[in-house]
Amino acid sequence: MLSSDHAGAVFFDVDGTLVPRTSSSVFLAGFLGHRDELAEAEAGYASGVLDNRRVSELDAAGWAGAAAHQVHGWLDGLPLVSGISETVAWCWSNGLVPVLATLAWSPVGGYLTDRFGFHAFSGPRLETAGGRFTGHVARHFDEYDKRDFALAQARELGLAPLSCGAVGDSRSDLPLFASVGVAVAFNASEHARTAATAVVDDDDLRGVLPHLSRLVTATR
Repeated sequence: MLSSDHAGAVFFDVDGTLVPRTSSSVFLAGFLGHRDELAEAEAGYASGVLDNRRVSELDAAGWAGAAAHQVHGWLDGLPLVSGISETVAWCWSNGLVPVLATLAWSPVGGYLTDRFGFHAFSGPRLETAGGRFTGHVARHFDEYDKRDFALAQARELGLAPLSCGAVGDSRSDLPLFASVGVAVAFNASEHARTAATAVVDDDDLRGVLPHLSRLVTATR
């Protein structure tokens, strides 16, 4: 699907963006039994009281003993914003490589990449042993790692950061927003709105397309 004539790339956040009004981790914690504790911890991250490492460790502990094969079935019920398939298809057809740049656990990124046709995904990893989660984090991944992942993807694709866009909603998107040419705050927090080049409030992801089209016209 990749070719040498990309116009750019678009980096999509997951939690709060593709997954509206909640996070994939809180959704999965509902099956694991620590939903309320995690929601409180994520609120602490959003307000700056907790860092991503601490939230990841608290969440990972709740996964201890769960079987890895169960996760895909749970994710089939993940609440998602409308228009993801159409937005990804639009990106590919207009020479923009769609990538997931997210702090969601890697099973989530892998699931969404396979389901919708994203090029690649980022994220932290949970430790497993014997097909079960151990309750520990195998790889931490924060908002700066997210930015660095996106910039590395751009380099691999032969793209300048200013020819790329990002779509996100919160604190974890701010370093990436500052590094790309088009930053779209989608149903976003006040901090993300302030940092973005465009703001979209919509129940359908296709609402961001008029802003992403700037990346296409800039190359023509």
